[in-house]
Amino acid sequence: MPTAHPPHPPRPPHPQPAQFLFLGTGTSGGIPIIACGCDTCTSDDPRDNRTRSGAAVRWTDPMGKDRLVLIDTTPDLRQQALRHRLNRCDAILYTHNHVDHTFGLDEVRRFNAVMNAPIDIYADAHTMGFLRNTFRHIFDRNANINNSFVASLIPNMIVPERAISLHGLRFTPIPLLHGKQPVLGFRIESDTGADMGGAFPIAYCTDVSAVPTDSWRLLEGLSTLVLDGLRFRHHPTHLTIDQAVGIAERVGARQTWLTHIAHEVRHSVVDDELPAGINLAYDGLALG
Repeated sequence: MPTAHPPHPPRPPHPQPAQFLFLGTGTSGGIPIIACGCDTCTSDDPRDNRTRSGAAVRWTDPMGKDRLVLIDTTPDLRQQALRHRLNRCDAILYTHNHVDHTFGLDEVRRFNAVMNAPIDIYADAHTMGFLRNTFRHIFDRNANINNSFVASLIPNMIVPERAISLHGLRFTPIPLLHGKQPVLGFRIESDTGADMGGAFPIAYCTDVSAVPTDSWRLLEGLSTLVLDGLRFRHHPTHLTIDQAVGIAERVGARQTWLTHIAHEVRHSVVDDELPAGINLAYDGLALG
């Protein structure tokens, strides 16, 4: 009778390829904007229907557990979460404090309830101060008149260029400029430096008007660059599409996607005019 050998201990499953999801690709007013009859706002092309700009990264960690990180919490977060069937949130990374990137924070309380756990949020000092002042009912819940159902959050301060390790992925804050205001982008890659393939490493750089000299090195070796590309006409705090193309060509990523797109831009018209390897993003676009 053959000798029975004890079974080998189970190996943790390999992490599944990460997916980068564009939750929204529009400007602060969304597309269509209120009371506008332009060709884009009345378009029947779903790519011209743009909610406020935000993103998510979802993956399975090395222990086989599903993970999801939000980048910004847009005023359309509820709609975006329902549309893409988001059922958890392990962390939130903030690019900056503007309303179109923060005012959906109240919605994440539902993820608290589903996971029965608090959510880590990461922001620089300026943005964290804004969040605390704006959402006092969350950050100072003991002062609320009623014991209301509010989000449960763990604040973490971001230091530019100091990487954040989250469940096998590394998120490195990239200092950028949004007009005169310092903001952050995020470089996303494996925490071990291993080749993830597909769209990674990826850098998400929304609401940008300039790249500081010291930040260019954080954009080296990308497979994918996501970059602000508002419109062709000049704007004081956003890149024009022509400026974005210039930055994309200097960075040299395999693929560049433009986001935070204004209603002056009709997807089917402009996308065909862009250089090879540069395209307009759209709500629901998933990169893996």
